[in-house]
Amino acid sequence: GNSGTGDATAWPPGILQCEDPTKQQDQTMVAARHEAETVICSTLQRLFESTGLKPKQVDFLIINCSLFSPTPSLCAMASNRFGLRSNCRTFNLSGQGCSASLLSVDLAAELLQNNPCSLAVVVSTELITQSLYHGHEKAFLLQNTLFRCGGAAVALTNKASLIGRAKYRLRHLVRTQITDDESYSAVFQCEDGSGATGVRLSKKIVEVAGNAMKVNLTQLGPLVLPLSEQLRVVWSLLRRSPKRYLPSFKAAIDHFCIHAGGRAVLDGIEKNLKLDPDDMLPSRTVLRERGNTSSSSIWYELRYIEEHANIRRGHKVMQLGFGSGFKCNSAVWSRCR
Repeated sequence: GNSGTGDATAWPPGILQCEDPTKQQDQTMVAARHEAETVICSTLQRLFESTGLKPKQVDFLIINCSLFSPTPSLCAMASNRFGLRSNCRTFNLSGQGCSASLLSVDLAAELLQNNPCSLAVVVSTELITQSLYHGHEKAFLLQNTLFRCGGAAVALTNKASLIGRAKYRLRHLVRTQITDDESYSAVFQCEDGSGATGVRLSKKIVEVAGNAMKVNLTQLGPLVLPLSEQLRVVWSLLRRSPKRYLPSFKAAIDHFCIHAGGRAVLDGIEKNLKLDPDDMLPSRTVLRERGNTSSSSIWYELRYIEEHANIRRGHKVMQLGFGSGFKCNSAVWSRCR
Protein backbone atom coordinates (compact mmCIF):
# COMPACT_ATOMS: atom_id res chain seq x y z
CA GLY A 1 0.00 0.00 0.00
CA ASN A 2 0.91 3.70 0.18
CA SER A 3 2.59 3.11 3.56
CA GLY A 4 5.19 0.85 1.95
CA THR A 5 4.38 -2.08 4.27
CA GLY A 6 3.48 -5.55 3.00
CA ASP A 7 1.21 -8.37 4.14
CA ALA A 8 3.90 -10.41 5.93
CA THR A 9 4.50 -7.93 8.76
CA ALA A 10 3.95 -9.11 12.35
CA TRP A 11 1.25 -8.15 14.85
CA PRO A 12 1.21 -9.36 18.48
CA PRO A 13 -1.22 -12.21 19.35
CA GLY A 14 -3.31 -9.96 21.59
CA ILE A 15 -4.26 -7.82 18.58
CA LEU A 16 -4.42 -10.60 15.99
CA GLN A 17 -7.01 -12.62 17.94
CA CYS A 18 -9.69 -10.08 16.97
CA GLU A 19 -9.63 -11.65 13.48
CA ASP A 20 -11.95 -14.16 15.12
CA PRO A 21 -15.29 -12.28 15.16
CA THR A 22 -16.15 -13.90 18.51
CA LYS A 23 -13.09 -12.39 20.25
CA GLN A 24 -12.02 -8.93 21.34
CA GLN A 25 -8.46 -7.61 21.22
CA ASP A 26 -6.47 -8.52 24.32
CA GLN A 27 -4.64 -5.38 25.45
CA THR A 28 -4.18 -6.44 29.07
CA MET A 29 -0.89 -6.26 30.94
CA VAL A 30 -0.65 -10.05 30.65
CA ALA A 31 -0.82 -9.83 26.84
CA ALA A 32 1.65 -6.93 26.75
CA ARG A 33 4.11 -8.78 28.99
CA HIS A 34 3.74 -11.87 26.79
CA GLU A 35 4.75 -9.79 23.75
CA ALA A 36 7.68 -8.30 25.70
CA GLU A 37 8.94 -11.72 26.83
CA THR A 38 8.57 -13.22 23.36
CA VAL A 39 10.41 -10.42 21.53
CA ILE A 40 13.07 -9.48 24.07
CA CYS A 41 13.93 -12.94 25.35
CA SER A 42 14.02 -14.53 21.89
CA THR A 43 16.38 -11.86 20.56
CA LEU A 44 18.65 -12.28 23.59
CA GLN A 45 18.54 -16.07 23.25
CA ARG A 46 19.60 -15.82 19.59
CA LEU A 47 22.38 -13.37 20.51
CA PHE A 48 23.83 -15.73 23.14
CA GLU A 49 23.55 -18.73 20.82
CA SER A 50 25.11 -17.03 17.79
CA THR A 51 28.00 -15.43 19.71
CA GLY A 52 28.69 -18.12 22.30
CA LEU A 53 28.49 -15.47 25.02
CA LYS A 54 27.04 -16.44 28.39
CA PRO A 55 24.45 -14.35 30.27
CA LYS A 56 26.76 -14.25 33.31
CA GLN A 57 29.35 -12.40 31.18
CA VAL A 58 27.08 -9.38 30.65
CA ASP A 59 28.21 -6.31 32.60
CA PHE A 60 25.64 -3.81 31.23
CA LEU A 61 22.14 -4.44 29.87
CA ILE A 62 20.30 -1.62 28.08
CA ILE A 63 16.74 -2.07 26.80
CA ASN A 64 14.95 0.67 24.89
CA CYS A 65 11.18 0.56 24.35
CA SER A 66 9.19 3.78 24.03
CA LEU A 67 5.57 3.00 24.82
CA PHE A 68 5.59 0.04 27.24
CA SER A 69 7.43 0.60 30.50
CA PRO A 70 6.07 -1.81 33.18
CA THR A 71 7.04 -2.50 36.78
CA PRO A 72 9.14 -4.59 37.29
CA SER A 73 11.11 -3.25 34.35
CA LEU A 74 11.88 -4.96 31.05
CA CYS A 75 15.51 -5.24 32.19
CA ALA A 76 14.35 -6.96 35.39
CA MET A 77 12.30 -9.40 33.28
CA ALA A 78 15.34 -10.25 31.11
CA SER A 79 17.63 -10.49 34.14
CA ASN A 80 15.21 -12.92 35.78
CA ARG A 81 14.79 -15.04 32.64
CA PHE A 82 18.53 -15.38 31.92
CA GLY A 83 19.90 -15.27 35.47
CA LEU A 84 22.16 -12.26 34.95
CA ARG A 85 24.66 -11.42 37.68
CA SER A 86 23.35 -9.42 40.62
CA ASN A 87 25.92 -6.69 39.90
CA CYS A 88 25.00 -6.39 36.21
CA ARG A 89 24.04 -2.73 35.71
CA THR A 90 20.77 -2.33 33.83
CA PHE A 91 19.20 0.67 32.08
CA ASN A 92 15.67 1.07 30.68
CA LEU A 93 15.17 3.82 28.09
CA SER A 94 11.54 4.75 27.40
CA GLY A 95 9.82 7.49 25.39
CA GLN A 96 12.77 7.93 23.04
CA GLY A 97 11.00 6.93 19.83
CA CYS A 98 12.36 5.28 16.72
CA SER A 99 15.86 6.75 17.11
CA ALA A 100 16.39 5.12 20.52
CA SER A 101 18.69 2.29 19.44
CA LEU A 102 21.59 4.65 18.72
CA LEU A 103 20.91 6.39 22.05
CA SER A 104 21.38 2.98 23.67
CA VAL A 105 24.55 2.34 21.67
CA ASP A 106 25.85 5.76 22.75
CA LEU A 107 25.15 4.93 26.41
CA ALA A 108 26.84 1.54 25.99
CA ALA A 109 29.88 3.20 24.40
CA GLU A 110 30.14 5.68 27.29
CA LEU A 111 29.89 2.86 29.83
CA LEU A 112 32.55 0.80 28.04
CA GLN A 113 34.83 3.81 27.73
CA ASN A 114 34.78 4.19 31.51
CA ASN A 115 34.84 0.46 32.36
CA PRO A 116 37.69 -1.47 30.70
CA CYS A 117 37.30 -5.16 29.86
CA SER A 118 33.48 -5.09 29.88
CA LEU A 119 30.57 -6.41 27.85
CA ALA A 120 27.39 -4.46 27.11
CA VAL A 121 24.20 -5.79 25.52
CA VAL A 122 21.63 -3.51 23.86
CA VAL A 123 18.07 -4.64 23.10
CA SER A 124 15.93 -2.37 20.91
CA THR A 125 12.21 -2.95 20.43
CA GLU A 126 8.75 -1.41 20.37
CA LEU A 127 5.89 -3.27 22.03
CA ILE A 128 2.53 -2.46 20.47
CA THR A 129 -0.08 -4.66 22.24
CA GLN A 130 -1.39 -1.70 24.27
CA SER A 131 -0.62 0.99 21.68
CA LEU A 132 -3.10 0.30 18.87
CA TYR A 133 -5.27 3.35 18.15
CA HIS A 134 -9.05 2.75 18.18
CA GLY A 135 -10.29 6.13 16.98
CA HIS A 136 -10.98 7.59 13.53
CA GLU A 137 -8.64 10.61 13.13
CA LYS A 138 -6.24 10.28 10.20
CA ALA A 139 -3.20 11.75 11.97
CA PHE A 140 -3.48 8.98 14.60
CA LEU A 141 -4.41 6.15 12.22
CA LEU A 142 -1.03 6.39 10.48
CA GLN A 143 0.59 4.58 13.42
CA ASN A 144 -1.67 1.56 12.81
CA THR A 145 -0.64 1.34 9.15
CA LEU A 146 3.10 1.58 9.89
CA PHE A 147 4.14 0.10 13.24
CA ARG A 148 4.70 -3.63 13.68
CA CYS A 149 6.39 -6.09 16.06
CA GLY A 150 10.16 -6.47 16.01
CA GLY A 151 13.30 -6.40 18.08
CA ALA A 152 17.07 -6.73 17.91
CA ALA A 153 19.88 -7.48 20.37
CA VAL A 154 23.52 -6.51 19.86
CA ALA A 155 26.64 -7.02 21.97
CA LEU A 156 29.35 -4.38 22.33
CA THR A 157 32.66 -4.93 24.08
CA ASN A 158 36.12 -3.55 24.78
CA LYS A 159 37.48 -6.91 25.97
CA ALA A 160 40.75 -7.72 24.22
CA SER A 161 39.83 -11.41 24.19
CA LEU A 162 36.63 -10.70 22.19
CA ILE A 163 37.71 -7.90 19.85
CA GLY A 164 39.05 -10.39 17.30
CA ARG A 165 35.52 -11.81 16.95
CA ALA A 166 33.84 -8.42 16.46
CA LYS A 167 31.99 -7.80 13.20
CA TYR A 168 32.06 -4.02 13.37
CA ARG A 169 33.88 -1.18 15.09
CA LEU A 170 32.01 1.99 16.08
CA ARG A 171 33.78 4.94 14.46
CA HIS A 172 31.44 7.88 15.02
CA LEU A 173 28.08 8.55 16.69
CA VAL A 174 26.29 11.91 16.48
CA ARG A 175 23.09 12.75 18.39
CA THR A 176 20.80 15.66 17.52
CA GLN A 177 17.63 16.87 19.23
CA ILE A 178 15.66 19.71 17.65
CA THR A 179 13.76 21.70 20.26
CA ASP A 180 11.31 24.01 18.46
CA ASP A 181 7.57 23.52 19.02
CA GLU A 182 6.84 22.03 15.60
CA SER A 183 9.56 19.42 15.98
CA TYR A 184 8.56 18.61 19.56
CA SER A 185 4.93 17.94 18.57
CA ALA A 186 5.67 16.11 15.29
CA VAL A 187 5.28 12.68 16.96
CA PHE A 188 3.05 13.08 20.00
CA GLN A 189 1.22 10.60 22.21
CA CYS A 190 -2.13 12.03 23.33
CA GLU A 191 -5.90 11.64 23.09
CA ASP A 192 -7.90 12.53 20.00
CA GLY A 193 -11.12 14.54 20.04
CA SER A 194 -13.15 11.56 21.23
CA GLY A 195 -10.71 10.56 23.98
CA ALA A 196 -9.03 7.63 22.21
CA THR A 197 -5.29 7.45 22.96
CA GLY A 198 -2.74 7.15 20.18
CA VAL A 199 0.38 8.62 18.62
CA ARG A 200 -0.33 11.66 16.44
CA LEU A 201 1.97 12.12 13.43
CA SER A 202 2.24 15.65 12.05
CA LYS A 203 1.60 16.41 8.37
CA LYS A 204 5.03 18.06 8.42
CA ILE A 205 6.86 14.96 9.68
CA VAL A 206 8.91 14.67 6.46
CA GLU A 207 9.96 18.32 6.68
CA VAL A 208 10.79 18.00 10.40
CA ALA A 209 12.84 14.85 9.79
CA GLY A 210 14.67 16.53 6.92
CA ASN A 211 15.61 19.49 9.07
CA ALA A 212 16.84 17.26 11.92
CA MET A 213 18.86 15.20 9.44
CA LYS A 214 20.45 18.33 7.98
CA VAL A 215 21.63 19.46 11.43
CA ASN A 216 22.90 15.98 12.30
CA LEU A 217 24.79 15.38 9.07
CA THR A 218 26.34 18.86 9.24
CA GLN A 219 28.06 17.61 12.42
CA LEU A 220 28.82 14.15 11.03
CA GLY A 221 30.15 15.35 7.67
CA PRO A 222 33.52 16.73 8.84
CA LEU A 223 34.16 13.45 10.69
CA VAL A 224 33.70 11.15 7.68
CA LEU A 225 33.66 13.05 4.38
CA PRO A 226 36.81 13.21 2.23
CA LEU A 227 38.51 16.59 2.04
CA SER A 228 37.41 17.07 -1.58
CA GLU A 229 33.72 17.00 -0.58
CA GLN A 230 34.31 19.34 2.35
CA LEU A 231 36.13 21.82 0.11
CA ARG A 232 33.21 21.84 -2.34
CA VAL A 233 30.88 22.78 0.52
CA VAL A 234 33.20 25.58 1.68
CA TRP A 235 33.56 26.87 -1.89
CA SER A 236 29.78 27.05 -2.38
CA LEU A 237 29.51 28.99 0.89
CA LEU A 238 32.29 31.42 -0.10
CA ARG A 239 30.62 32.05 -3.47
CA ARG A 240 27.35 32.65 -1.63
CA SER A 241 25.70 30.46 -4.20
CA PRO A 242 21.89 30.43 -3.92
CA LYS A 243 22.06 26.66 -4.37
CA ARG A 244 24.38 25.38 -1.66
CA TYR A 245 26.43 22.31 -2.59
CA LEU A 246 25.14 19.15 -0.95
CA PRO A 247 28.00 16.74 -0.20
CA SER A 248 27.72 13.14 -1.29
CA PHE A 249 28.00 10.76 1.64
CA LYS A 250 28.46 7.98 -0.90
CA ALA A 251 32.04 9.26 -1.18
CA ALA A 252 32.68 8.01 2.36
CA ILE A 253 29.98 5.40 3.10
CA ASP A 254 29.56 2.02 1.41
CA HIS A 255 26.21 0.92 2.91
CA PHE A 256 23.23 2.80 4.37
CA CYS A 257 20.81 1.67 7.11
CA ILE A 258 18.16 4.39 7.15
CA HIS A 259 15.28 3.96 9.59
CA ALA A 260 12.31 2.45 7.75
CA GLY A 261 9.91 5.04 9.11
CA GLY A 262 7.60 5.16 6.10
CA ARG A 263 7.63 5.48 2.33
CA ALA A 264 7.40 9.29 2.25
CA VAL A 265 10.29 9.72 4.70
CA LEU A 266 12.48 7.32 2.71
CA ASP A 267 11.62 9.13 -0.54
CA GLY A 268 12.71 12.45 0.98
CA ILE A 269 15.97 11.05 2.35
CA GLU A 270 16.85 9.37 -0.95
CA LYS A 271 16.46 12.72 -2.71
CA ASN A 272 18.22 14.86 -0.10
CA LEU A 273 21.22 12.54 0.29
CA LYS A 274 21.46 11.93 -3.48
CA LEU A 275 21.31 8.17 -2.95
CA ASP A 276 20.61 5.51 -5.57
CA PRO A 277 17.68 3.07 -5.38
CA ASP A 278 20.18 0.32 -4.52
CA ASP A 279 21.33 2.34 -1.47
CA MET A 280 17.73 2.48 -0.26
CA LEU A 281 16.96 -1.18 -0.94
CA PRO A 282 17.69 -2.40 2.64
CA SER A 283 15.33 0.23 4.11
CA ARG A 284 12.55 -0.28 1.58
CA THR A 285 12.76 -4.07 1.84
CA VAL A 286 12.61 -4.01 5.64
CA LEU A 287 9.66 -1.58 5.54
CA ARG A 288 7.80 -3.85 3.12
CA GLU A 289 8.59 -7.15 4.87
CA ARG A 290 8.53 -6.08 8.52
CA GLY A 291 6.87 -2.67 8.68
CA ASN A 292 8.16 0.11 10.88
CA THR A 293 9.70 -1.88 13.75
CA SER A 294 10.78 1.41 15.37
CA SER A 295 14.31 1.51 16.79
CA SER A 296 15.19 -2.04 15.70
CA SER A 297 14.72 -1.34 11.98
CA ILE A 298 18.34 -0.26 11.42
CA TRP A 299 19.52 -3.68 12.66
CA TYR A 300 17.15 -5.56 10.33
CA GLU A 301 18.61 -3.43 7.53
CA LEU A 302 22.16 -4.28 8.55
CA ARG A 303 21.28 -7.97 8.49
CA TYR A 304 19.79 -7.51 5.01
CA ILE A 305 23.08 -5.93 3.86
CA GLU A 306 25.06 -8.83 5.33
CA GLU A 307 22.87 -11.35 3.52
CA HIS A 308 22.43 -9.61 0.15
CA ALA A 309 25.27 -7.08 -0.36
CA ASN A 310 28.94 -7.72 -0.89
CA ILE A 311 30.06 -6.21 2.41
CA ARG A 312 33.80 -6.59 3.00
CA ARG A 313 36.39 -5.77 5.61
CA GLY A 314 36.98 -2.01 5.80
CA HIS A 315 33.57 -1.08 4.39
CA LYS A 316 31.78 1.75 6.18
CA VAL A 317 28.14 1.43 7.23
CA MET A 318 25.99 4.42 8.22
CA GLN A 319 22.94 3.98 10.44
CA LEU A 320 20.48 6.87 10.54
CA GLY A 321 17.57 6.95 12.98
CA PHE A 322 14.71 9.43 13.49
CA GLY A 323 12.38 9.69 16.44
CA SER A 324 10.05 11.75 18.60
CA GLY A 325 11.42 14.77 20.35
CA PHE A 326 12.41 15.41 17.53
CA LYS A 327 15.67 13.47 17.24
CA CYS A 328 18.02 12.37 14.50
CA ASN A 329 20.94 10.11 15.43
CA SER A 330 23.64 8.71 13.17
CA ALA A 331 26.40 6.16 13.59
CA VAL A 332 29.22 5.04 11.32
CA TRP A 333 30.66 1.54 11.72
CA SER A 334 33.56 -0.10 9.92
CA ARG A 335 33.46 -3.79 9.02
CA CYS A 336 36.19 -5.68 10.87
CA ARG A 337 36.18 -9.06 9.07
